[in-house]
Amino acid sequence: MTTFGRCVLQALVLLTMALSGLPPAVAAQKKRAPPAEPAKQEGPAAQSLGRADSWSAYVSHDATGKVCYLVGQPKKSEPAGVARNQPMAMVTHRPVEKIANVVSFVEGTPLKEGADAILDVDGSRFELFTKEDSAWARTAELDKTIVTALARAKQAVIHTSPQKGPAMADSYALSGFAKALMLIDKACGVSRDEKSAAKPPARPKKKAHR
Repeated sequence: MTTFGRCVLQALVLLTMALSGLPPAVAAQKKRAPPAEPAKQEGPAAQSLGRADSWSAYVSHDATGKVCYLVGQPKKSEPAGVARNQPMAMVTHRPVEKIANVVSFVEGTPLKEGADAILDVDGSRFELFTKEDSAWARTAELDKTIVTALARAKQAVIHTSPQKGPAMADSYALSGFAKALMLIDKACGVSRDEKSAAKPPARPKKKAHR
């Protein structure tokens, strides 16, 4: 089965379990090709690493080895009242496969084919490709850049175009994201080149008036 196939089906499993109030047992992963066959769920249920505001961190195991991931839900979705499954944002590490910082947004409804998603992180814009109901970064480098931006920012908004209906925008509050990221980094042995990636840059001190 292709990597992309595992990603799509695992993301659907995560979404279903999130809606049932249970922690997801496996994390979504980078995808590049269409699904070929159903995924087999293996290994024990996910273990919670902790929660920070609207972000939860987990560790689990599947056929490929250890998986560490964080999951968050938007504080606001527009337009309101659209019939779709619960949207969510994820970051995933798969150390055995040497995969880290995989960013994905599950939108809960099929997205328009060929239409990119736009992620706005405190004014910095990133283009993501879409497939089925999810949006992904095109490269590992972009994944890492986005994760660093999310850890430093206050808000992220993902803009997507569904197959039916008006354009959608999901807003995520990022307080707690950096803490959840540190939890999955530690659990999967992922180090950060940027020492400030998990915290916002320090503000300059005000000079005292004489």
